Amino acid sequence: QPQADMSSNMSVVTLLTLTLLAAMFRSSSAHQASSSIGPQGEASNGGAADPAFPWSHLRLPSYIVPVHYELRLHPNLTELRLSGSKKSNNPTEQSIILLGPGLTLAVSLQVLPVLHHPGHEQVAVFSPRVLSSGHTYFLHLQFGAELTEGFYGFYKSSYKTGAGETRVLASTHFEPTSARKAFPCFDEPSFKANYTVTIRRSPEHIALSNMPIEKTVRLNEDLMEDHFATSVKMSTYLVAFVICDFRSVSATTSSGVKVSIYAAPEKLHQTHYALEVAVKTLDFYEKYFNINYPLPKQDLIAIPDFESGAMENWGLTTYRETSLLYDPRSSSAQDKLWVTMVIAHELAHQWFGNLVTMVWWNDIWLNEGFARYMEYIAVEATYPELHVEEYLLNVCFAAVGRDSLNSSRPISSAAENPTQIREMFDTVSYDKGACVLHMLRHFLTDEVFQSGIVRYLRKFSYGNAQNQDLWDSLANARDTTHITHLPYHNVGLPHQSNAHLNLTAMMNTWTLQKGVPLVTVTREGSRLLLKQERFLKAVLPSDPVWATYLWHIPLTFKTSSSRTVHRHLMVTKTDSVDVGDQASWVKVNTDMAGYYLVHYEGRGWDQLTQLLRENHTALSYHDRTHLIHNAFQLIVTGKLSMGRALDLIGYLPSETHTVPLLEGLGFLGAYYRMLEKTAEHDVTQKLRTYILRFFGDVIDRQTWEDKGSVTERHLRSEVISLACDLGHAPCLRQANQRFADWLHSEGKLSLPADLTETIYSVGAQDERGWEFLLHAYTASPSETHKHKILSAMGSSRDKNKLSRLLEMALEGEVIRNQDLSTLVYLVARNPHGQQLAWAFFKKNWGFLVQKSLMVGTTAWFSSAEELSDVITTLSHHSIEEQASQLRATQVALDNVQKNVLWMEMNLGPLRDWLNRHIH
Repeated sequence: QPQADMSSNMSVVTLLTLTLLAAMFRSSSAHQASSSIGPQGEASNGGAADPAFPWSHLRLPSYIVPVHYELRLHPNLTELRLSGSKKSNNPTEQSIILLGPGLTLAVSLQVLPVLHHPGHEQVAVFSPRVLSSGHTYFLHLQFGAELTEGFYGFYKSSYKTGAGETRVLASTHFEPTSARKAFPCFDEPSFKANYTVTIRRSPEHIALSNMPIEKTVRLNEDLMEDHFATSVKMSTYLVAFVICDFRSVSATTSSGVKVSIYAAPEKLHQTHYALEVAVKTLDFYEKYFNINYPLPKQDLIAIPDFESGAMENWGLTTYRETSLLYDPRSSSAQDKLWVTMVIAHELAHQWFGNLVTMVWWNDIWLNEGFARYMEYIAVEATYPELHVEEYLLNVCFAAVGRDSLNSSRPISSAAENPTQIREMFDTVSYDKGACVLHMLRHFLTDEVFQSGIVRYLRKFSYGNAQNQDLWDSLANARDTTHITHLPYHNVGLPHQSNAHLNLTAMMNTWTLQKGVPLVTVTREGSRLLLKQERFLKAVLPSDPVWATYLWHIPLTFKTSSSRTVHRHLMVTKTDSVDVGDQASWVKVNTDMAGYYLVHYEGRGWDQLTQLLRENHTALSYHDRTHLIHNAFQLIVTGKLSMGRALDLIGYLPSETHTVPLLEGLGFLGAYYRMLEKTAEHDVTQKLRTYILRFFGDVIDRQTWEDKGSVTERHLRSEVISLACDLGHAPCLRQANQRFADWLHSEGKLSLPADLTETIYSVGAQDERGWEFLLHAYTASPSETHKHKILSAMGSSRDKNKLSRLLEMALEGEVIRNQDLSTLVYLVARNPHGQQLAWAFFKKNWGFLVQKSLMVGTTAWFSSAEELSDVITTLSHHSIEEQASQLRATQVALDNVQKNVLWMEMNLGPLRDWLNRHIH
């Protein structure tokens, strides 16, 4: 008799009962196996495959296709344990290969041999007779496993009530390869099937899954059984279930979809904004895609223990609490924007990723790049007051930062094992993917782009797709819309008569090769000479062919003599365009619609610098921001001097738009943080003085209250934070006074939400303030508020306190394990904690390297000694394990090399420039 207890008093060994009642599969006649392998050997639990294991590949065989799973679960959060049963079919074979690491298997009804291949996370079930092609078979499996302790698979979570009582829940996170940890399955994205889920629970809890409940049966006074409707066809990584005691608020979309937001009972008041966003966003997507959301309900739930930001499970999206809950009393404008964007991202996945899924993980960008881009399109349409379009530039800047390192990768990259697959969820898939789509939308026009993705979604609904399928759909849309030609000169690509091949040829240059192009422009009379090459911040001999890269670049430019945006498709290494004799300046890559950098040789930069000083509004704020970003990127390569880049931003005191202001301040602040920990005290002090003098008026204009637009509030938050970091006396006085008042009120005084983190950071520098913040952290019911406190405590100059924080995060009691990565970053960016964070990372290498924390831990390293330490550490661990070969470790190494090169090339010129400008 399964137990019904889900009490909060967990025993040391927590068990779960999960029954996979039946899984039905249909064999594919497209593949005939060449041999038949009979049952041999016993089940193996060791690390190596049994010699008789009938399959040697990481990918599952394609001759068996799942049709339907029936899952019966009974999570017992006092004794978490799994057991189950299941069915399958297979043509001309006697073995069925599934994925199920860590599961104890037994075949029900008839005892059948089972073999294991732990290295591939596979199990093989043998039939007593050869299975015939074209038939349907039922495979019943009984199995056992435990709820996992981490954040993947079917795992346990917990939270504390206001009274201090610990409550336990169970939740899933299967993407990319963790469904196999919960039940034996064909855990690859192309093996789509229907799912019928039944969950047993105690009466005081609720059960959620992808579909709504059809009926609930009371088995006895202590046990309920919820029967969920059968799902649509979907991949295993989208299956989800949660058993908890949460409460919800609900509303209905215009098309009748029930939307519910679930959270811990005492946090229910923080769910109302998310409900509003989810309903508006679903309505928008249904209209934009012209495809109705296919499920009758959409649940969004805030999970207390959740490592990533959110997960798009179909019909049951799961979120970290900071990504879903919004408290108007303590959440800042940026917190509100974050919640809005994450919800828009996950709901975009209901079409891109769920309805149409990539064939394999090498094309995960078709999911994540689209979701990242669509969140901007959706929020701009539904919440125009958030001015989300201002933040897309930062997405592309982040992509350029990663893509300009030698360790970057193509958007579509090979990924076979689980480690390689997890690494695909990175800046390249998300941010570069979004920026390439943004460029493609501008190239094709909004109408063609929207029509093309609707074609793509309709054609591959409930199926899988690859890059080429997207290009074909967009090319077909271009052929059938009333737009007969693209607004670009020189659109003749190879195979000009075939639009499919044109678009494919163009987009392959962006998705199948790594890197970001640099276009160098030189003015010669009425002609603008163009040259393209790969932009690398640190050119290394390990990549000798970097100069042979070639892109098909949709160039745009403006000149002083015309308001028209001129367009030209550059498909060769060198090219030229006519700009006329009268143009006094040329700005290439209008509004940074294209994913490329631009360098102006000759007098080009001087002309643009003069333009910004005399009439900066002649360029859009996008263009002004793009110029600042390009200039400071180019000084790393030596193509532009530090002095000319600093001269370019000389106009910023007269800048009134937030985005270019923050771009310029961001570079100066980053330089200050890099120099602050060095022995170059004279340069550091002069840079500090320069920033405070140069931006003095901007700082003085800021008020200490939550007023104004989201853009104004963002600027206020960033400027005041930087001013206090730089020791600006008026800023420190104001922050100290407000912190003292808050302390005197025992934390009851309401502080400006946008400035809370800055005020806490100033107050955290003394013993009493830091200890009170730690107390406030443990007592706060808001994870968003706790993040602000954690950030402030991580800014302490006391290394003992920083060490204490790191240990608490590792223990996971006071600070949740999910926040360990964030805390390591916080300590690493603190000049008093950089070496401390690095020592902590090395001490816990085996655990932390898998979390890809090395990039953040070493982000501010800039000396030859630090570079040598990183190289030595990687060399030491490469002897013992493959973890040091993770792409993230190579990115970290590249980044440190780039910082060292920056110091070597620019420290002297920066000192000289400051000496000339600071008296």
